[in-house]
Amino acid sequence: MRREEELREKRRKFDSARRADYLIRDAMARGEFDHLQYAGKPIPGLGGTYDPDWWIKGLIQREHLTGLGPKALLLRVEDAELDTRLDTMRTEREVRAAVEDFNARVIDARRQLEGGPPVVTKTRDVDGEAQRWRERRDARIAAQRAAQPAVAPTRTWWRRLWRGQA
Repeated sequence: MRREEELREKRRKFDSARRADYLIRDAMARGEFDHLQYAGKPIPGLGGTYDPDWWIKGLIQREHLTGLGPKALLLRVEDAELDTRLDTMRTEREVRAAVEDFNARVIDARRQLEGGPPVVTKTRDVDGEAQRWRERRDARIAAQRAAQPAVAPTRTWWRRLWRGQA
């Protein structure tokens, strides 16, 4: 208790600049700065040109945020990943619904004039995408069947008994 009171009294005697310097030196003496993240390394983002949106870009990267940006760019990214997303679906009805939803969002983005880059993403043919999905699914199933080793039939216990008597 007495030591804490002495420290408080000592800190109260200094003005703010000297106090800050004292607190930093005290923390360094205690070793509180020894294991910082960038200790001995350059701080990222200090070199280079000034970007006025540095804070939002850092937030998006740090928090792994998705779905932010102009509709035209989001639709381009979704178009590139659509086949992979369709391959995870189980039924043709789900595939058709997903493609129809994608097409509706592309058409809606073309109608709205919100600024930003133009929407150049093309709509997809629902029947063609369903056919391509079936072909990819059949190819995956065939590859899985080819990868499985052939199992030799085992004799049942009664066949072994019957053969043993003869």
